Amino acid sequence: MNKYQYKVQGVDYEVEIEEVEGNIAKVNVNGIPFEVELQKPINAAKHPTMTRPKVEAPKAAAPTPPPAAPAAPAQSGVPIGAGSPIKAPLPGTITEVKVQVGQQVNVGDVVLVLEAMKMQNNIEAEYAGTVTSITVKQGDTVMEGSVLLTIG
Repeated sequence: MNKYQYKVQGVDYEVEIEEVEGNIAKVNVNGIPFEVELQKPINAAKHPTMTRPKVEAPKAAAPTPPPAAPAAPAQSGVPIGAGSPIKAPLPGTITEVKVQVGQQVNVGDVVLVLEAMKMQNNIEAEYAGTVTSITVKQGDTVMEGSVLLTIG
Protein backbone atom coordinates (compact mmCIF):
# COMPACT_ATOMS: atom_id res chain seq x y z
CA MET A 1 0.00 0.00 0.00
CA ASN A 2 2.32 2.82 1.23
CA LYS A 3 6.04 2.68 1.97
CA TYR A 4 7.95 4.99 4.28
CA GLN A 5 11.55 5.17 5.45
CA TYR A 6 12.35 6.32 8.99
CA LYS A 7 15.42 6.66 11.15
CA VAL A 8 14.86 6.06 14.89
CA GLN A 9 17.81 6.42 17.27
CA GLY A 10 20.20 6.03 14.33
CA VAL A 11 18.53 2.85 13.01
CA ASP A 12 16.91 2.89 9.56
CA TYR A 13 13.45 1.35 9.23
CA GLU A 14 11.48 0.67 6.05
CA VAL A 15 7.78 0.64 6.91
CA GLU A 16 5.16 -0.68 4.50
CA ILE A 17 1.51 -0.26 5.41
CA GLU A 18 -0.39 -3.20 3.94
CA GLU A 19 -3.93 -2.77 5.26
CA VAL A 20 -5.99 -0.85 7.80
CA GLU A 21 -9.20 -2.27 9.28
CA GLY A 22 -10.85 -0.19 11.99
CA ASN A 23 -8.09 0.57 14.47
CA ILE A 24 -5.75 -2.28 13.43
CA ALA A 25 -3.02 -1.61 10.85
CA LYS A 26 -1.07 -4.45 9.27
CA VAL A 27 2.45 -3.20 8.58
CA ASN A 28 5.86 -4.59 7.67
CA VAL A 29 8.88 -3.03 9.37
CA ASN A 30 12.10 -4.06 7.60
CA GLY A 31 10.21 -7.07 6.24
CA ILE A 32 8.86 -8.15 9.65
CA PRO A 33 5.04 -8.16 9.89
CA PHE A 34 3.33 -6.36 12.77
CA GLU A 35 -0.28 -5.68 13.70
CA VAL A 36 -0.43 -2.20 15.17
CA GLU A 37 -3.36 -0.97 17.23
CA LEU A 38 -4.21 2.64 16.48
CA GLN A 39 -5.53 4.93 19.19
CA LYS A 40 -8.39 5.99 16.94
CA PRO A 41 -9.80 4.05 13.97
CA ILE A 42 -9.47 5.83 10.65
CA ASN A 43 -11.05 5.30 7.29
CA ALA A 44 -8.05 4.92 4.98
CA ALA A 45 -10.27 5.30 1.90
CA LYS A 46 -11.59 8.69 3.07
CA HIS A 47 -8.29 9.94 4.48
CA PRO A 48 -5.36 8.56 2.47
CA THR A 49 -3.08 11.20 3.96
CA MET A 50 -3.94 9.96 7.45
CA THR A 51 -1.74 6.89 6.98
CA ARG A 52 1.25 8.69 8.52
CA PRO A 53 -0.02 8.48 12.16
CA LYS A 54 -0.18 4.68 11.80
CA VAL A 55 3.56 4.67 11.30
CA GLU A 56 4.09 6.26 14.72
CA ALA A 57 3.11 2.97 16.35
CA PRO A 58 5.71 0.85 14.51
CA LYS A 59 8.43 3.15 15.79
CA ALA A 60 7.53 1.99 19.25
CA ALA A 61 6.74 -1.52 18.04
CA ALA A 62 9.91 -2.02 15.98
CA PRO A 63 12.03 -2.64 19.05
CA THR A 64 9.23 -4.88 20.41
CA PRO A 65 11.36 -6.80 22.95
CA PRO A 66 12.00 -3.70 25.14
CA PRO A 67 8.54 -3.51 26.78
CA ALA A 68 9.62 -6.08 29.37
CA ALA A 69 12.70 -4.03 30.13
CA PRO A 70 11.68 -0.54 31.25
CA ALA A 71 11.70 -1.73 34.85
CA ALA A 72 15.33 -2.90 34.74
CA PRO A 73 16.84 0.20 33.10
CA ALA A 74 14.78 2.40 35.42
CA GLN A 75 16.21 0.54 38.42
CA SER A 76 19.76 0.91 37.16
CA GLY A 77 19.16 4.53 36.16
CA VAL A 78 20.05 3.88 32.50
CA PRO A 79 17.43 5.05 29.97
CA ILE A 80 16.33 2.66 27.22
CA GLY A 81 18.65 2.89 24.21
CA ALA A 82 21.32 4.85 26.10
CA GLY A 83 24.89 3.64 26.17
CA SER A 84 27.50 2.26 23.83
CA PRO A 85 26.45 0.40 20.69
CA ILE A 86 27.65 -3.08 19.78
CA LYS A 87 27.98 -3.16 15.98
CA ALA A 88 28.12 -6.01 13.48
CA PRO A 89 31.76 -6.73 12.59
CA LEU A 90 30.71 -8.15 9.21
CA PRO A 91 27.51 -8.75 7.22
CA GLY A 92 25.49 -11.80 8.15
CA THR A 93 22.35 -13.25 9.70
CA ILE A 94 21.46 -13.19 13.39
CA THR A 95 20.99 -16.80 14.47
CA GLU A 96 20.57 -16.27 18.21
CA VAL A 97 20.08 -13.38 20.63
CA LYS A 98 21.40 -14.47 24.03
CA VAL A 99 20.48 -11.42 26.14
CA GLN A 100 17.40 -9.36 27.00
CA VAL A 101 16.91 -5.67 27.60
CA GLY A 102 17.70 -4.93 31.23
CA GLN A 103 20.13 -7.83 31.57
CA GLN A 104 23.56 -7.19 33.13
CA VAL A 105 26.53 -8.23 30.98
CA ASN A 106 30.27 -8.30 31.53
CA VAL A 107 33.06 -7.71 29.02
CA GLY A 108 33.43 -10.89 26.95
CA ASP A 109 29.91 -12.24 27.55
CA VAL A 110 28.39 -13.63 24.33
CA VAL A 111 25.38 -11.41 23.58
CA LEU A 112 24.36 -12.86 20.21
CA VAL A 113 25.45 -15.16 17.41
CA LEU A 114 25.97 -13.92 13.84
CA GLU A 115 26.26 -16.33 10.93
CA ALA A 116 28.54 -15.06 8.19
CA MET A 117 29.96 -17.11 5.32
CA LYS A 118 28.52 -20.30 6.91
CA MET A 119 30.44 -19.65 10.14
CA GLN A 120 28.86 -19.00 13.53
CA ASN A 121 30.46 -15.89 15.09
CA ASN A 122 29.93 -15.16 18.78
CA ILE A 123 29.45 -11.43 19.27
CA GLU A 124 30.75 -10.49 22.71
CA ALA A 125 29.99 -7.54 24.96
CA GLU A 126 32.73 -4.95 24.56
CA TYR A 127 31.55 -3.15 27.70
CA ALA A 128 30.20 -4.16 31.10
CA GLY A 129 26.77 -2.79 31.94
CA THR A 130 23.06 -3.19 31.30
CA VAL A 131 21.57 -4.01 27.89
CA THR A 132 19.44 -0.93 27.15
CA SER A 133 18.18 -1.86 23.66
CA ILE A 134 18.28 -4.69 21.15
CA THR A 135 17.73 -3.63 17.54
CA VAL A 136 17.82 -7.09 15.93
CA LYS A 137 16.14 -10.44 16.37
CA GLN A 138 16.78 -13.98 15.23
CA GLY A 139 16.66 -14.25 11.44
CA ASP A 140 17.49 -10.59 10.75
CA THR A 141 20.11 -9.90 8.09
CA VAL A 142 22.55 -7.16 9.06
CA MET A 143 25.25 -5.22 7.28
CA GLU A 144 28.72 -4.51 8.61
CA GLY A 145 28.55 -1.66 11.10
CA SER A 146 24.82 -2.11 11.86
CA VAL A 147 23.97 -1.47 15.52
CA LEU A 148 22.94 -4.79 17.06
CA LEU A 149 22.34 -3.71 20.65
CA THR A 150 23.28 -1.02 23.14
CA ILE A 151 24.92 -1.46 26.55
CA GLY A 152 24.65 1.36 29.08
